[in-house]
Amino acid sequence: MSTIPTVTLNNGAVIPQLGFGVWQVPDAEAAPAVGAAIEAGYRSIDTASVYENETGTGTAIAESGVAREELFVTTKLWNSGTVDWSGRRGRDAVLRAFDESLAKLGLDHVDLYLIHWPRPVHGTFGNVWKAFEELAADGRARSVGVSNFGPQQLEVLLQESAVVPVLNQVELHPYFPQRELRAFHDEHGIATEAWSPLGQGGALLGEPALARIAEKHGRTAAQVVLRWHLQSNVIAIPKSVTPSRIKENIDVAGFELDADDLAAIDGIANGGRIGPDPQSFDWN
Repeated sequence: MSTIPTVTLNNGAVIPQLGFGVWQVPDAEAAPAVGAAIEAGYRSIDTASVYENETGTGTAIAESGVAREELFVTTKLWNSGTVDWSGRRGRDAVLRAFDESLAKLGLDHVDLYLIHWPRPVHGTFGNVWKAFEELAADGRARSVGVSNFGPQQLEVLLQESAVVPVLNQVELHPYFPQRELRAFHDEHGIATEAWSPLGQGGALLGEPALARIAEKHGRTAAQVVLRWHLQSNVIAIPKSVTPSRIKENIDVAGFELDADDLAAIDGIANGGRIGPDPQSFDWN
């Protein structure tokens, strides 16, 4: 079984630095994919209510034979525009959504619960965070954090609450390294977690610089990129439904990127996003 480094979060919880994501994995495929990931050695599993695969993910967890305390399970709140997220209604809506996620997962707690998108144009994430504080206090969400937040939204939470998000899950890969946001996280004790850490569509993994580094170390381009995340103190959650790639992605021990490698990877940054800009993204 592979040895994965861990990150200690600001509340003392410990998360594996390399996890398994299930974005865009249909529910029927989630159980075998997550099962293969757990068998390969992954102990951190990341899902979300909007992925509609919490049931399959929970089935794999239940059937894995791995003790619950050895697994770190994350899910996320989809703060839909059809719901009033203000005041008491917002608090009750968060708690209902959380209960629904727990039921689908078949768990009595999750290790991490995230606000999936800030939706800053609505200004309701502060109200949602108050309900997250409740979930953290009663222990059903062992840790709480956010996803796709920028410094402005994080500043609001830091000013309004004593509960600092344990991490912020954002788009991050060598094309889009998020250096300024990572510096903000470091200043405030917030861990950085990368979604789509390998990019999307194959363009990133086809970069000549990555091919040269991969050949140098006898590794694949994907392994080089994941090693870059680990050495950058970023938590990464690659996803795949192919058993061979699931195993490949976790096999990133046993080699180190040197200064020349890291400089070459830094050189391919182009500011290109895969997903929408969280500051303007709204699904209404």
